[in-house]
Amino acid sequence: MLANMGYGTRKEVKKLLKSGIVRVDAQPIKDAKTHVDPETQEVTVYGEVVEYREYIYLMMNKPQGLISATEDAHDTTVIDILEPEDHVFEPFPVGRLDKDTEGLLLITNDGKLTHQLLSPKKGIGKRYFATIEGEVTEADQKAFRRGVVLDDGYQTKPAELEIIHSGPTSEIELVITEGKFHQVKRMFESVDKQVTYLKRISMAGLELDEDLEPGEYRELNDDEIELLHQNSSQSKE
Repeated sequence: MLANMGYGTRKEVKKLLKSGIVRVDAQPIKDAKTHVDPETQEVTVYGEVVEYREYIYLMMNKPQGLISATEDAHDTTVIDILEPEDHVFEPFPVGRLDKDTEGLLLITNDGKLTHQLLSPKKGIGKRYFATIEGEVTEADQKAFRRGVVLDDGYQTKPAELEIIHSGPTSEIELVITEGKFHQVKRMFESVDKQVTYLKRISMAGLELDEDLEPGEYRELNDDEIELLHQNSSQSKE
């Protein structure tokens, strides 16, 4: 438990135990094999209560230039910029945002929730804001609503395209329920237009916190976690 909560390696934790500063319900504990129930027992180190949590849920405003992965040999990842106290939970990004894409990225160690959020059967909506080189039209909206054919022959599921501004440079919002490689960019390429800026602003009903600057993150509150669980448990099929 203490190693998982970042109090050191298992070897370092054993040294802590030998020193007598670890207590369970005010009783010194020196045996590392001692079982403890964090739900019903109070564990303290140096007199401070250890707040045990199994899962961590983070919302990051991902900046451009970071890779949505746990590790990479060449580039900085979204996990690399986490604080040490969050690293100890060994979290991972929920899905991927391209290196040059900004916006909402969920990071957690809850594998079950991650699987539900990414399952194609669930049809979880992801909303993006994008700047488009080219005039986005009503014809594009109809095409996206039907599903467009990508460069590899794959036909996308229906997507909702909202035109905020149409002109030589257009601004749009797009809701998709899939996560194909470079999907938003390839969808616009299929109608002869180019995405010049892309930002994810919501996922599964969770909105990006506008107070988060690119590269900043915070923990989700209980209501936000509950929202994700509720929306991920509802199949769209």
